Amino acid sequence: MALDVSAHFGNTDYLTDATPSAWAKGMEGSAILAIAGHVTRLKAEGADITNFTIGDFNPSIFPIPQAMREEIKAQLDAGQTNYPPAVGVPELRTAIRNLYRDKLGLDYPEGSVQVGSGARPPIYAAYRVLLEPGDVLVYPVPCWNVKYYAYLNNATGVPVETQAENGFMPTADDLRPHIRTARVIALNSPLNPCGTVISEDLLREICEEIVAENSRREAAGERPLILLYDQVYWQLTFEGYVHHTPVSLVPEMAPYTVFIDAISKCWAGTGLRVGWAVMPPWLRSKVAPLVGHMGAWSGRAEQQATAVVLSNEDHVATFNEDFQAAIKRRLSLLQDGLQSMRAKGLPADCLTAQGAIYLSARFELHGKTIAGRKIESDEDLRVLLLEKAGVAVVPFTAFGYSEGTGWVRFSVGAVTEEDVKGALTRIEALLSGK
Repeated sequence: MALDVSAHFGNTDYLTDATPSAWAKGMEGSAILAIAGHVTRLKAEGADITNFTIGDFNPSIFPIPQAMREEIKAQLDAGQTNYPPAVGVPELRTAIRNLYRDKLGLDYPEGSVQVGSGARPPIYAAYRVLLEPGDVLVYPVPCWNVKYYAYLNNATGVPVETQAENGFMPTADDLRPHIRTARVIALNSPLNPCGTVISEDLLREICEEIVAENSRREAAGERPLILLYDQVYWQLTFEGYVHHTPVSLVPEMAPYTVFIDAISKCWAGTGLRVGWAVMPPWLRSKVAPLVGHMGAWSGRAEQQATAVVLSNEDHVATFNEDFQAAIKRRLSLLQDGLQSMRAKGLPADCLTAQGAIYLSARFELHGKTIAGRKIESDEDLRVLLLEKAGVAVVPFTAFGYSEGTGWVRFSVGAVTEEDVKGALTRIEALLSGK
C-alpha cells in the first residue's frame, strides 16, 4: 500500500506562508495565462469559443516545416540525444551567423551566438548578467512580459506608454527622459502584442540617442546602456514593411545590442524550444555559464536539425512564403471585418497588420451598456466578448497598458479562416444589438 504523503504535510497554512522566500512570494504569474484559464473553463463547460488569446500555433492548422520534422527524426536515429554544448552546437551557431550575414547584412564573429531552449532563457540570462539589483530596465508598453523579467532580476522596471499613431512603438522623445538612468532598454519588432513594425526613422533616432549616451558614459567611466532587441518575429514581416535592426541602421550600436531570436514563431515551432541571442563575444562569455548552470539548452537533435534546415535556403523560403501568406490572410480578414464595422458606425476599429501573428483592435464601449452589461473596464470588455460573442481576446492591460483604452490583441495562430469569419459575425451581431 502506497504511503499517503499528504497526510504528513502538517500545517499547510504555516508552511505555505513560511517556506517560500519573500522574493518568491512576490512573483506573479502571467496575466495572459490567467485569461487562458478562463477560456479553458468555459470550453470545458461546452461553450463554443474562438480563441484568439494564445501566442502559439495549433499544429493541425500550422505544422512545423516538413523538412524540420524529417530532420529531427534523422538526428534522433543518428543518436543525437546526449548533452549539447552549453553555448549550442557549433553547426547551429554557424548557421545562425550565416543567416544574419545573408539576410540581415550583419557579419558577426565566432563566439557571438548563445543558443537556448527557446528565446526565454537567453532573454533571462542577458538581463541577469547586465542588471544589478535596482538597475533601471526601460521598456515600452504594451509589451510582452518585460515587467516579470525586471522583477526576476531585482531591477527597477520603468514602463513607457506608447501611442497608437506610432504603432505602439516608442519614439526617442518617449525614451529620452530615461536614457541617463537606464541600464537596459528593451525593444521588440515586429511587436507582440500589436503586430506592428518599428519604422526606420524611429529606430535610428533611438539608436543615435543610445550611442550618444554611451559616448558620455565611456568618458565618465560609467557602465554602458544596452539595447535588448527582441526580433523573434522578424521573418514574419509583411509585404510593404521592412524589418530594420539597430546595428544595420547605426553600426556604432554593435557593442551595445543584444539580439533575441528563435524558430518558435517563424516556423510554428514553439514546442521545439530552439532560440538564441546574438551579442558581442565578451558578453556571450558571461551569458554562456548561466545558461549552462540552468541547463536551459534545447535538445541536441532539434539543434542539429535547425542547423541543417537553416542552411537550406529553399526549405526556409518555401515554408516561410506559404506560412506567412496563411497568417496574413487571417489577419486581413480580421482587419477588413473590423474596419467594415467601423464604416457602419459600430464602435470597432483596428490598426493595419504589419507583422507577427497579431492584430491590435479597439472597441469603444467604455461607459456603454451592451447585452445588458455596463462596460466600465477593459476586463469587462474582455468578458463581454468572451461570454456574449464567444470570442477570446487579451486586453492591452495584460501587457502593461493603461486601463480604459479598449485596445485588445487578436492572435491568429490557432484559428482557421472560417473561425475568423464566424467570430466577426458574432462580434458584429453583439455590437449591433442583434
